Formats: sequence, C-alpha cells, structure tokens
Amino acid sequence: MRLDKEYSFETEEGTRTLAELFDGRSQLIVYHFMFGPEYSAGCPTCSAAADMFDGAVVHLAQRDVTFLCASRAPLEKLQAYKRRMGWRFPWVSSLESDFNFDFGVSFTREQQREGIEYNYRALDPTPIIEAGAETPFGELAAAVGTDPAGYMTEAPGLSAFALADGDVYHTYSCYARGCEFLLGFYPILDRGPRGRDEGDPPEFWIRRHDEYERAATRKDARG
Repeated sequence: MRLDKEYSFETEEGTRTLAELFDGRSQLIVYHFMFGPEYSAGCPTCSAAADMFDGAVVHLAQRDVTFLCASRAPLEKLQAYKRRMGWRFPWVSSLESDFNFDFGVSFTREQQREGIEYNYRALDPTPIIEAGAETPFGELAAAVGTDPAGYMTEAPGLSAFALADGDVYHTYSCYARGCEFLLGFYPILDRGPRGRDEGDPPEFWIRRHDEYERAATRKDARG
C-alpha cells in the first residue's frame, strides 16, 4: 500500500522523513519498540529482543535492508537507554508524528476506554488494566515506571516498507506473538532438554540483561 501521509522522526542526524530512513536502500524494516513518553525505561521484553539486533543489522544491510527501531519516547531518553544497554543499532523517535498510532502500536488512555484495534482484531484492554498487579502487565508496568494503563499505551510490532521511485509502500506488519521470532534465544531454549521451562501458568522471567543478577539476589533474599 502506497503511503501518502508524511511522517517525521528525530534521529541522531536530525529530523528525517520515512523515505530518508531507508538510508539509500530500497527496503526498511522497523521494530516498534515499546518505549512511550510515559515510560522511564524500555519494555523488558522488547529489550530482550533488541539484544539480538546489533549482530543482524550489518547482514541485513548487505541484502538492501535498513533495520531500525522506532519509539514515541523523546530521542534523548532513547539514546540514554541505548547507552545503558550497550546497543549500536539505529533508534529513532516518532514522538512528533502519528506513525505509531497509524501502524497500530500506540493508543491513548481515552482510546483504551473506548476499545482499541490491535493485531488485526478488536481488543478491550479494560480487564487487563483493572487486574493491575495481579497480571504480568502489572510487573511490566512497574518495570517501565508507569501503571498498567500507561504501559498499554504502547504495544510491540514490526513493519516493513519498500521505496520505489520516491514513493514509500507499506508491505507487511506483524504484532504480539507474531514478533516472537525476534526473541532469538527462544528457538535455542526450545531445543534444550527442558524447553522454555516457564511453568503453568507461564512464569514471567525475562529481564533486561543487566538486571538478572539483581533479580536473583532479591529472590534469594526472599527465601
């Protein structure tokens, strides 16, 4: 689908259009990283996926593909978190555009109350939000410094675009578990003797890579 709407992004090189993000290539893949303006840090699950990105970027570039992440948090906040995590892949801010909203990965609190569309279907997030700390969303919300409703103003996704004769075309998007392939350690776990070994109901175990030792220390302290 050809895109007629203009989008702008804040990058380390200044303000860029969506077409300029292709960086001289004909294909662009964008990971919609959950890091909203209300967040104090990036989503732990998105962060676990992002640990795999640096090694892939150079190989994708050899196949005429530019890969980057986009989030609604201000650029300076993204850059500070990127330094903390030790990442090098491109990361742009879409704060001043409708990009995240138009591609179904950001929602206002008012939209949440009215019901949203995510992953190609209608979704009422109210039960999840009201359950609060009783669900993994409560833990995730605390991990990014907001409440469950604030956490759910963002959602994960991946979108692909093509550039031809100056026009940008949207060619593909996937969301939710459709993005699980980005968590490169899962296929490795699946081939281990105990698989993912997450329990029933599944344990929410993923942390940012610099938090596992602290999480283990807290668990040991609780006995």
